[in-house]
Amino acid sequence: MMLGASIQSLELGSMGMGLMAGLALFLFGIEQMTDALKVVAGDRMKSLLARLTTNRFKAVFAGAFVTAVIQSSSVTTVLVVGFISAGLLSLQQSIGVIMGSNIGTTVTAQIIAFKVTQYAALLIAIGFALLFTSRNERIRHYGNIVMGLGLIFFGMQMMSSAMEPLQEFPPFVKFLGHLDSPALAILVSAVFTALIQSSSAATGVIIVLASQGLISLELGIAFAFGANVGTCVTAMLASLGKPREAVKAALAHVLFNVLGVAIWYGFIDQLAWVVRAVSPSFPQLDGAARLAAETPRQIANAHTTFNIANTLLFIGFTGPLAKLVELLLPRPSRKAEPEGRLKYLNQITSHTPGLAIDIVRMEVARLGGMAVAMLREAFEPVISGDATAVQRLRDRDNEIDRLHGDLITYFGRLSQENLTDRQSELLQEYVAAANYFENIGDLIETSLCDVGLQRIREDVRISDETRRLLETLHQRVTWAVEESLRAIANRDAGHAEAVIRLKDEIASIADDAEAHLLGRLTANQPRRTQTFRIETDLIESYRRLYYFAKRLAKLVVQENNHGDRADQPEPGNAAPAIDAPAANVQSVRS
Repeated sequence: MMLGASIQSLELGSMGMGLMAGLALFLFGIEQMTDALKVVAGDRMKSLLARLTTNRFKAVFAGAFVTAVIQSSSVTTVLVVGFISAGLLSLQQSIGVIMGSNIGTTVTAQIIAFKVTQYAALLIAIGFALLFTSRNERIRHYGNIVMGLGLIFFGMQMMSSAMEPLQEFPPFVKFLGHLDSPALAILVSAVFTALIQSSSAATGVIIVLASQGLISLELGIAFAFGANVGTCVTAMLASLGKPREAVKAALAHVLFNVLGVAIWYGFIDQLAWVVRAVSPSFPQLDGAARLAAETPRQIANAHTTFNIANTLLFIGFTGPLAKLVELLLPRPSRKAEPEGRLKYLNQITSHTPGLAIDIVRMEVARLGGMAVAMLREAFEPVISGDATAVQRLRDRDNEIDRLHGDLITYFGRLSQENLTDRQSELLQEYVAAANYFENIGDLIETSLCDVGLQRIREDVRISDETRRLLETLHQRVTWAVEESLRAIANRDAGHAEAVIRLKDEIASIADDAEAHLLGRLTANQPRRTQTFRIETDLIESYRRLYYFAKRLAKLVVQENNHGDRADQPEPGNAAPAIDAPAANVQSVRS
């Protein structure tokens, strides 16, 4: 009866709703702020990561800075996975970034511990004004950032108010008393963090508990350890079904955090002593009042100290840690992986448009590389190969069609994200480029292969002289398609203009070949008419192939002429990811 009266007096239903509403606002604020920051700062953060991962110490700084600015270690992990997938970052280098991202996530706890939540309403009002009164896209994004920060603080206020009655609620105080075991506290916090999918929110709840004088510093440290473990569960779940590089990065994150907690588990009291020594104290207060005044700042400092100390402890062991990850996640036996599947893009990257746009270009370059490889190998089967060779060539278009279909599906998903005008323009360019490369594959499959099969059916033999003329045309058209691929892959107008300048040469070669065929039309040879038709069809097919190469080149020239120069990389400031697709072109030529 007494327990029932206590529950009734506390109005647990109302308190629970207040707590859940506060947590919901906190998480929504983080998501809104992170989404806006990804748009505003995503490209700069990507460039920073690319430049500052040349050694492990720079990688730690880059990871900490990027995560502190974007306020999302998951976004940092996405960038890392993208760089690993592109071969621009080794697993060992990525571990340094992951270590730094753990330090960056402690910024949220530090801000909360400074008790700036009284400015929540002001921040929401300012953010709302920027968001709904400005027509400038960038200012509206800044409004989202400010409003998101205000919602974070307002959610903290709601959670704090909802938890205030728990100070005098005996069952809850008794429950916290049972959590004197650090292992149990770590487990409870890890499960809670995994459920809400945010270590920042979990840390916020821990600080709210401390601000009400409900937990001691030692218990708060154990809860913070659990949040570090719980966020690893989120990372592993996010990596399921993703490329192997994503799983490796998530596993490295798990090992680093879990090993760190295991090492510090026996030193919670010593860590608490150090933190008390460096944190503000209020000896004039007693009991719960003193806990409420001191513990939030102490927990935030402990969280930061723990992650910095862990990084300093493991920074010399990134190599062995990377080897351990490779040992635990061995490379599967190499099977023939279908080319016609997305290699770099996945659902995670679509939520980071700045990274996704660059990786889209790499996938389009892969598609173009497949089309170029198909074209380079087309001449012999079509001119002199048997039906099996022609069919083998024809089947290669299936892989191109499959990759093109996956790309178009991904383009549709990415177009629904919060893209800037510049990113939308680039996406449209890459959609057009993917379509042109797919058209090249279709043209080889339908026109060139059909001509080859017709040659076999009608038992037509191409003369040596005609073969030389057609081979010259084939080589120049293939070169044009290769150059257009380089232009798209590297956004290089020089390669594009070289393709466009080739127009007169291609026309001259084709005209000379047609004149030669007309001269031979009156020759007294069997099947002369059929031979003429087949040879002229080949010339026309190569003319159309060059047309698509020229269209690809014009995409780059138009983009270079009309693109916003402010968005172009500054000298010495270009991210390596821009040049990555060139490797696909080189592999085609070898």
